[in-house]
Amino acid sequence: MTVLTHPKTGADIRPPAAIDGPWLTAVLQGAGVDAEVARARLQPVGTGQIGDSVRFHLEYARRGPGAPDTLVGKFPAAGAESRATGVALGNYLREVRFYQELAPKALVSTPRCWLADVDPATSDFVLIMEDLAPAEQGDQLRGVTLHQARQVVIEAARLHASHWADDRLDDLPWVSGSRAAPPSAANEETVMALWQAFKDRYGPRLQSDWVQVGDWLAPRFATFGAAHDGPRCLTHNDFRPDNMMFATPRGGHPVTVLDWQSFAYGAGATDLAYFLAGALPAAELAAHEPELLELYLRTLQSLGVTGYAMADLERHYARGAYLLFGTAFFAAMIVTQTERGDEMFLQMLGSAAGHMLRHRVVG
Repeated sequence: MTVLTHPKTGADIRPPAAIDGPWLTAVLQGAGVDAEVARARLQPVGTGQIGDSVRFHLEYARRGPGAPDTLVGKFPAAGAESRATGVALGNYLREVRFYQELAPKALVSTPRCWLADVDPATSDFVLIMEDLAPAEQGDQLRGVTLHQARQVVIEAARLHASHWADDRLDDLPWVSGSRAAPPSAANEETVMALWQAFKDRYGPRLQSDWVQVGDWLAPRFATFGAAHDGPRCLTHNDFRPDNMMFATPRGGHPVTVLDWQSFAYGAGATDLAYFLAGALPAAELAAHEPELLELYLRTLQSLGVTGYAMADLERHYARGAYLLFGTAFFAAMIVTQTERGDEMFLQMLGSAAGHMLRHRVVG
């Protein structure tokens, strides 16, 4: 993968409406494509909560070999609340640093990044990436097929194996969970306040067992993840269908993972539980869970990971849905509220609660 930084780093990071032909020409020519863009037509795409994505349909004054028909750009969220969250949590800086420094060795399938640039002082950023169409974005509310789940499990193992027990990540302040990272905002007081606010807003829509899990988890959330007793690795931390592109009958890569705003040095099995608990119906997951865990472990081993036993994976996986539950109520209260967002966060919360209860994690 080629990752480029704009020649005017920090000085020409633009919102989508200000991107014009000469700016896109500089991006393409900086990547070695001899072309001149006359203009571009913009089309909003995706359902991101923290960032906004736009497809650029390119019209050329001069088109050379390798010039794409379309590109996809990602930018800070237009909604003030969501944008403030992205800045406060370091999400924008983190995602750019992923593409600049980690993506080439991460083994997981990611889009080609033509440009990755961020202003650390303001968190203004721009990512220009390949358009993965005719692949289509996954949908948390629709879920995935069992075939797609198997593909994603393999991608998870590839990501985790790439930096398995790699303590060099501890030296990077923009990696969540590293020793060099700022303290997490998820302290007990904050988490308890957000959980109470979530219950106040969604109370009539919450099932009693979801509330049971939340009341048990919220005061423990700040320390729950830190209690992980196994190897750490590079994790996505928002590993769900909305952040993936899947092939369609018309083509596209089988699965590509997007939205690297929350990645961490953490427990790989947490990504696995986050995805499977939220993306497969509970009965289907229960029927195929042993097979999927075996596939994950076998893929890790094929990539050189040793000393990680199935019993350890099962224990870490059982606990892993805590992050899906926490993300649901945490994000619901700090991003711009939408109807789809409400449905998605409730689905995530309920799925995570069911996983934790089924695996007897809740005391």
